This record gives sequence, structure tokens and C-alpha cells, in this order.
Amino acid sequence: MLAEDLQHVLKQHGVTEEEVVYSMLCDRTTEGAFVDTYLILTNTRLLIATSLEEPAQEKVYKGYGGQSGSHRDRTQARTANGWSVEAIDIDKIESVFIVNLVASGLVVMKAPEERAIAAFTNGEMGRASKFASAFTKLKQKESLDELRLDDHEQAACPKCGMIFPEESRKVCPKCMKKHAIFARLLSFAGQYKKSIFLIILFMLLNSGTGLVIPYLQGTVLIDQGLGGVGTFAHRIGLIVLLIIGFRTLSLLFGVLYGVINAKMSANIAFDLKTSVFSAMQRLSLSFFQRKQTGQLMTRVNNDATELQYFFVDGLSYFVVNAMNIIGITAILLVLDWKLTLLCYLPLPIVVILIRRVFPRLWRLSWRRHRTVSRMNAIISDTIRGTRVVKAFGKEQKEIDRFHKSNMAYSNADQSFNKLGGTVFPVLNILTQTGGILIWSFGGWMVMGGTISFGKVLTFVSYMHMLYGPIQFMNNIVGWWSYCMSAAQRIFEIQDSVPDVAEKPNAVHLERMNGDIVVSDIVFGYEPNKAILKQVSMRAKPGQMIGVVGHSGAGKSTLVNIISRLYDVNEGEVRIDGVNVKDLSSASLRDNIGIVSQDVYVFSGSIAENIAYANPECSVEDIVYAARIAHAHDFIEKLPDGYDTVVGTGGHNLSGGEKQRLSIARAVLHNPRILILDEATASLDTETELQIQAALDSLIKGRTTIAIAHRLSTLRNADYLIVMDNGKVVENGTHDELMTSEGAYYRLVKKHDEALKMNEVISA
Repeated sequence: MLAEDLQHVLKQHGVTEEEVVYSMLCDRTTEGAFVDTYLILTNTRLLIATSLEEPAQEKVYKGYGGQSGSHRDRTQARTANGWSVEAIDIDKIESVFIVNLVASGLVVMKAPEERAIAAFTNGEMGRASKFASAFTKLKQKESLDELRLDDHEQAACPKCGMIFPEESRKVCPKCMKKHAIFARLLSFAGQYKKSIFLIILFMLLNSGTGLVIPYLQGTVLIDQGLGGVGTFAHRIGLIVLLIIGFRTLSLLFGVLYGVINAKMSANIAFDLKTSVFSAMQRLSLSFFQRKQTGQLMTRVNNDATELQYFFVDGLSYFVVNAMNIIGITAILLVLDWKLTLLCYLPLPIVVILIRRVFPRLWRLSWRRHRTVSRMNAIISDTIRGTRVVKAFGKEQKEIDRFHKSNMAYSNADQSFNKLGGTVFPVLNILTQTGGILIWSFGGWMVMGGTISFGKVLTFVSYMHMLYGPIQFMNNIVGWWSYCMSAAQRIFEIQDSVPDVAEKPNAVHLERMNGDIVVSDIVFGYEPNKAILKQVSMRAKPGQMIGVVGHSGAGKSTLVNIISRLYDVNEGEVRIDGVNVKDLSSASLRDNIGIVSQDVYVFSGSIAENIAYANPECSVEDIVYAARIAHAHDFIEKLPDGYDTVVGTGGHNLSGGEKQRLSIARAVLHNPRILILDEATASLDTETELQIQAALDSLIKGRTTIAIAHRLSTLRNADYLIVMDNGKVVENGTHDELMTSEGAYYRLVKKHDEALKMNEVISA
């Protein structure tokens, strides 16, 4: 949505808002100052609308994307005369591209001379990249559908400017309505409503039977039983039996709700952790690359435990204690309304303190969570990278790093506990002040003869029963802060939208033929930093395509795109004539097998690792796959054969052994499309020859895309693609590429020279 004054300016130039294909705000001048410039793209023209305000030398950000700044706040008050507009026909412009600078970028136009038409801070890089792509497609008369130009990137809260915790979840922790989180938690409690109902029922019965006892011990026993007046005059035995009976009932109801509560507690912990872990599994690979292991472990374990307290120790006790306070207050008002009002005198001060403390406790709880997440991340990284730490002798450095993180957590924890430890005792003293007032004025009224001693004793007993619920309500501030912060973090996981999402009516292919067509794909992990640039290729069913090139050329990224671990920014990938974005995830995962250079061995037995892709397979299938991968012989020599535990805490495997397990896993998967990403990278020459023979038999009848630095492993490829700097620079058969003496020819020559050098060194 363009500013109203800018819309008026466009109308003066004969452009309506409906004609605008795409627009972006550039918030800097090419000289480095700050001023607003809109780049507006229509089907026929590029309009450059620049503010005529005096450029500002600094800008105060509330978040990403220039959402707020000192000069931006005055923009809304500008008149239509406050803009300078330059209109250029698209036909006169050769190209528009983006130049990356430090924390900023330039939009450069070539028409025919190159000139920078605007500059922007990095928060607008995503929109700038789309702007350049949109112009290119308009220039080439191509469709703009795949660019999703209706997406309005917003990295910060428009209300307060706080950066969103999750890029894919536009929810601000500061501005989020806390009661909305509470309502969502209550909806989660629906599946436990029967257990919660029974717990609350038995707790209320426990409290109800307990409320009778002070009246029996005070008014009935002292004023009637011992005083000889009323229904229970001199009937001490009956009164004692009633007290014992009500105590027994109260105990029985307490045991019943305790048993149900224990069972529900375990079920809730199980369901919460399963829910968070399941939500993580549906997220894309990029999500896990942005997160540290320790942070995710904290959310699965710590935050789920906090929510367990909400359902088990919070919700039911809150309801019962609230009912207790109402019930006891009603009894006290019936006994003596004047004394009741007297004991509630400190209540306004308590309410004011709670309202002041609540927001600060919320912030301190978030701060403590962030510090413990960072500390857990350091622990996880250090344990997983122990080999590197030991190899470089950096134990003391890791100790120092952990010490700083631990100190930050300690300070955050102390801040939270100091506030809680100061406020909660004050609240308890204030609430107990009412009891002191009752003893003082109640005793004075007994001496004056206006009230009986039994009634005062009953009144004081009920006051003491009131302390527990009131103290719980005082501590509910801390409990609420814990639980709502944890709930918000868990909901961030559950609400995160995967970058690679399956369409609602996705096409399912039970068995693929393996016809792969890659058409002019562009992809980058960051805006305007393309890794693949206009890459095209074709793999016919049953063909083996070799992909070669220097490290960093984009080979692994290409196969990740084909298997749809990431989505392309432009272009398309089709398998059997269907765009991979339209295919179901099950179709892709069931028909594509990957043997990667990064082999991961799960904690478990050898057999479990091989059968990971097909857990329902038989032992014979596992052994067959191991034989194909030439892994059977070394497995048989292990202490427990196929039952040998490997991975974390188990037997250590060499790089070549892990690689052969990975190949056996792919054999068992039996895919129609096989991707070999440096599949023999960790093997010695002798083993490589054995594995190559196994792969030769494996690839028969399958479409295979093989990446290898060792060009000898691609000798059987039907077709070769040579990549350099994200582009396909050559393609053809081995003989054709050797004849042309281009990039592939140079790679082969360097490879041969390296082999000769190794032979000389070995000799």
C-alpha cells in the first residue's frame, strides 16, 4: 500500500494503484544519508519517486525494514508537492540489478549507461531482489506468478518495532495479548477435560468437607459442646466423631484427586513433548540450520515441563483456590461482616503490587529463557565438537565461553529470583496482617461481650485456611509468567510455517519414471546472493548424469533443489512432467534416495541404521543391502555383528564404514531416482573400486545424478554437466567435452596431475 500523497502524485502521472506491478521503498540516498525513495514498476514504466525532504544524517530504527525512523515519522504529513517523480519507459532500460554493500545495497539501472537510482538498508534486501527479478521478467515478457509479489515482508512489529522472534511467525511477544495465549492453552486442555473435571470435583469436595471442620472445632465444640448451649450442648463425643468423619472424607477426596492428577501429569508431559517434537519435524531444513541444538532441546524439555505445571499444578488449583476464597469469604461475612472487611483492608495494596510486578516478571522470565538456551547450545556444540576442541587444545577457551554464558544465566536467574523473593514475602505479610487485626479487634470484642470466644476462634481458623489460597494467588504471578512465556515459545514452534510446504491437493505418484527436467532455476539462501543462476538440465529415465565442478560451484545445492529440500526462487523443477512444488512429500521421499558426503549414524544397532529407510524390512533384506554395499564383511567382524550398537555411546566406525552403511541404507530404500553426493568421498582407492562396482549394479534401471570430485567415478555417466560459480558452463558426454578442451578438459588434466603427484609421494 503506497502513501496517500504518493498515490495522488501517481494519478497526476496517469498511473493508478491497480497498474502497479510491484513497488519497494528505498530508505537511503546513494550518498549515504536517509530519505524515502519509492521504486514503482508498472507493465510499461519504471517510476522513481523521491522525497524532497532534507536528507537525515541518522535514522533511529525500531526494527528491520525501516519501519520507523526520525524522518519517516514526518512522511505522513507531506503534501503531493513533496515528491520528485522520474518516469522511464521499460523499453529504454536494458536491465536493473542489485549491488550488495556493507549492511545496505544499491539498485542500479542500465539505460544504456549504468547509474544507481536508489539505495536501501539490508532490511529491504528481500524486496529489492524481487524487484530486480520482476523487472527482468517484465522485460522478457515472462509470467510473474512464481515470484509471489503479494508477499509483504515485515521483519518487525509495526506497533512497537520489536523484531519478531521467528521470521515465519509475525507475532510480537511484547504486543501479543496474553489472554489469547491463555485461551489457547485452555483449548489444549479440552482433551483432558474429563480428568480435569474429576480433579476439580474431588478438590472441591476435599475443600468443602474441610471447611466444616473449623466451625465444628470452634463454635460447635466451644460455644455449644463445652458451653452447654444449643443443639450440641454437652455432646462432646458426637462432635469429635463428626470432626473425625469430615477429616476422613477430606483425606479420601484428597487421595482420589492426587491419583488422577498423577496419571494426568504423565500424560500431559508425554503429549506436550510429542506435540512440540512433531511440530519441529514438519518444518523445513532451513529452520534447523538457523537454530542451535541446545535451543531446540530447551523448548522440547524445559518449556513442555513448564506447561505441564500449568495443567497439573496451576489450572485445577487456581479454580479450587478461587472457590475456597469465595466460600471462606462468604462464611466470614455470615459470621461477622465487620471483622471480614477489617481483614481485607490490605487487599488494595496487594492488587497494586501484583499489577506492577507482573510485566517485569514476564520480561525477566524471557531473559532467563534466552540465557539458558544459549548455555545449552554451548554445551551441545562443545560435546559434539569434542574432537576439534581436543585437537586444537581449546579446552580452556570452551571453559571461558561456558563461564560467560553461565554467568549471564546466573545473573538473569538472580534478577528473577530477587524480584520474586522480595515481592512475594511482602505480599504474604500484607495478607497475614488481616489475621493480626482479627486477633486484636476480636479479643477486644470478646472482652466487651459483643462476640463469643468460640466465634472468634472459628473466625481465626477460617482466616488461617484463607492464607493458603491467598498465598497461592500471590504466587500465581510467578506461575503465570513461567507458563505464558513457555506457551508462547512453544506456539512459535507450532505456528511456524515451513519454507517448503506441501500443497493441500498435492499430486501423489506411487512410482516415478525418473524423468527430471530443470528449467532456468535461480536459488539463493539469502536475498540477492544467488547460488544457482539460470541452471537447466535434463535427466531421462534410467540415465546417469554426472555433475562436476570446483568446490562451491553449486553442485550439492542443485541436488537439494531436485529433491526439494529447498524451493527455487525462480524457474522450476519437473519430475515426470509434474512441478515438484505440486508433488506430495511422500512421492518425493519414497522415490528419491540420497547418499550424501555427510553421513550420519544414528544411535542404535547396525541393523537399525541400515533399516532406517524401511523399518518393515526383513533381516534377509538388511544383509542383502549390506552385501551390495560391501559392508557385510566388516559388519561380521564387529563384536555383535548386525546387533553392534553404533553412534553416540556405541562402537566407533571409520569414515569408509559409515559411507558403506549409508549406501546400504539407500539400497534398501530402492528409489527410482538416486542421488550420489560424493558417495565415495571417504573411501580409499581399493574400497572405492569395490563400492563403484556395487553402485554400477545399483544404478541400473534408475535415474542417477552423481556428484564427484574424483572424475574416475563418473566414467559410466551417460551425460556430464560442468558447473562453475552457480552456472552450467558445459554439458555433453565425456568424449565430447574432452574434444572441446574446455572447463571439463582442464578439470580432467588437473585430476590426472594430482593422481601422478600422489603416486610420486607414495613411491
